[in-house]
Amino acid sequence: MTDNNLPGPGQPTPQSGPPGQPQQPPPYQSAPQQQPGSNQPAPQKPVKGAVRQQQAGVTKARQPSVAEQRARAAALKAQQERFAAESAAFEKKRKTRKRLLIGGGVTVGVIALVAIWYAAASPKNVTAQCTDQNNVIVDDDYCSDNYYRSHGGYSSGGFIYIGGSSYRYNYGGAGTVGQKVSGGSYTIPKGANVTTKSGTSVQRGGFGVNSGSKSSGG
Repeated sequence: MTDNNLPGPGQPTPQSGPPGQPQQPPPYQSAPQQQPGSNQPAPQKPVKGAVRQQQAGVTKARQPSVAEQRARAAALKAQQERFAAESAAFEKKRKTRKRLLIGGGVTVGVIALVAIWYAAASPKNVTAQCTDQNNVIVDDDYCSDNYYRSHGGYSSGGFIYIGGSSYRYNYGGAGTVGQKVSGGSYTIPKGANVTTKSGTSVQRGGFGVNSGSKSSGG
């Protein structure tokens, strides 16, 4: 006769206790661990220092550290100092260039003024030629004081009269004895050194003021 309470093949044999007490359950066994090569993915641990994807409106900007703030302030100060130094150097060059231009302009102006004054003050050299009533050039002796006086002549109104002829100086004209004078003036120029071709001084000029004796034909 078969006992129905006996364990079957592969089943643990229940522990028997004292008669009249319930039987004890089998001991606890943990679940079997996953073997290598299994298709089920293992849980991933967070990697330290990994970059997380930022989302607009969700991710907040990280506040700069004290060292970063100091570095930024130092860089900004260095940039401002460099800009100030460059601006000061540019302004110094501009002022120097301006002074040179002004100094050069003043120098040129002074030189030009002195040249104009010297040109105006320096007497011009003018050649006087004696001419007759027909404006023909004659020998310088006819306009000489000694000559007309020794020949009974006289001087009046810028003319020299000898006999029935009159003579006077032409100043600055061109030509030779026996030819009509070309150009020039019959008014003696003021402040000029006037001499004849023979070297006789008619008037000595200087700095715009007449000096010396005037010619009787002046």
